[in-house]
Amino acid sequence: MQHDSSTKRSTWSIARKRTKIYTKGRARRLRSNKQSRSGRTSVRGIKEMAFRVLRLVGITNSFRNYGVEKGATICSLVRKHDFLKPHIPLVEDVKNTSFFNKRPAEQLWKGVTSVSNAGRRRGRARGLTRKKDLNKGQSIGDGKIKFLFPGLNTPVVRGKEVMSQQRLPDDPNRDEKLRQLRDSMGTRKVDKNKTLLRGWTSHKPGGSKVGPPKPEGEETFEGFESWVLEYKFVSTMTGNLGRKSRISTTVVTGNGNGLVGYATAKTKEGKHAITLAKNRAGHKLLYIHRYNDHTVLHDFYTQCGKTKIFVHKKEEGYGLVCHRVIKCICEAVGIKDLHAKVEGSVNYQNIVKAFIIGLQKQKTFQEMADEKQLHLVEFREENDSFPFVVASPARVRKIEEIKQNEILDFSQYLMNGKVVLKKRKYPPFYTQLDSWASHLKNMERIRNKKDVKLRLLAEYGTVRSFLADKYPEAREILWSKKRVQAEKEAKGE
Repeated sequence: MQHDSSTKRSTWSIARKRTKIYTKGRARRLRSNKQSRSGRTSVRGIKEMAFRVLRLVGITNSFRNYGVEKGATICSLVRKHDFLKPHIPLVEDVKNTSFFNKRPAEQLWKGVTSVSNAGRRRGRARGLTRKKDLNKGQSIGDGKIKFLFPGLNTPVVRGKEVMSQQRLPDDPNRDEKLRQLRDSMGTRKVDKNKTLLRGWTSHKPGGSKVGPPKPEGEETFEGFESWVLEYKFVSTMTGNLGRKSRISTTVVTGNGNGLVGYATAKTKEGKHAITLAKNRAGHKLLYIHRYNDHTVLHDFYTQCGKTKIFVHKKEEGYGLVCHRVIKCICEAVGIKDLHAKVEGSVNYQNIVKAFIIGLQKQKTFQEMADEKQLHLVEFREENDSFPFVVASPARVRKIEEIKQNEILDFSQYLMNGKVVLKKRKYPPFYTQLDSWASHLKNMERIRNKKDVKLRLLAEYGTVRSFLADKYPEAREILWSKKRVQAEKEAKGE
């Protein structure tokens, strides 16, 4: 029992010793952990303090440059560099570079205002931002406070006086003017012509006047004017350049006194194409004969391709009733009265060619009389269709010499056997009503009243009855205020 008890005591004592050792080791470790925590906190505090000092001083990347990780090293750096002592703030040498100050202004503007060649061919160059002058409105001495600086914005010596710095009075509207100036740079200024010079539409320059051609040598083209007849985009596919787009223009020029010329040009720019076509038209002038300087010599028919034109001679005051392209050509030639009907294709170039070919092929009265060997007689409505011989041949044919199949109708002879297709005019709808028949019955007795009144005024100067000579009271008495007043006075009223 003793042996057993002693054995138990020894075992218990060993366990207690181990426990004490364990507890001592644990306490030692706990102490070391506390010290390490306090050390860490102290290092963390020093590190935060160092960062705050560095921010105040102006250095933000010092720890990254040195690669500091431990608090002790930071403390040594703080002592070494005397960060805690007051001193002059440092300025870090950093280059403030970016895309905008590495590239010149021309390359920057090109990136905003340009488009690739492929995009330009597809029409993507429209509506791009235009280059602005950012220095516009900014000059030395012209700011919120105006100053004169001799040698910069004013001469050093003016006359016998040496200039000195001088403050000028302030401009209260300076900001508003500068704002308007800069806003105007962003918008594209459109040159607006007068209403009568804008042409047919405001979308394209067709029908607008572009001035006389460029003088060549002694010819100055004085009194000439040019009209744009056609302005369109054309393109063609090439093997090495792809789709090639250009602008095609047709221009007619004339002096309004018989001389006229037209030409077509194709270039990449519209203004250059118009100028080129105008100058070419000045080299291809033709003289056109006119009747009394106001209309064509006679009716004629002309054709170019699928375009057919029937032209009719008209009296003075009729005006130009025709296609707008033909109207511009007539203004260039000097034709004031004309009626023209276009049938088939309305291709502008075909219309121009056909009409000018027709004007060139006109025949004078003497040429027609010599060709037919007959007298050429004119009947005009303003002369009450009284016959007037305008041309006679040297030899007149007899009736037996005229062939049976020869065209004797003057209109068909001029139209080369063609007949103008005219639409049938249908009577108004009200002529089918019963009220129209009753209206005609009521107007039967006075149906010729206007004609009779006009004839009496032409013959006698007044409207009178055929019994006026026998019965004076049958004469027409025009109402007059003086006559009525005189009659009242005679009656004693």
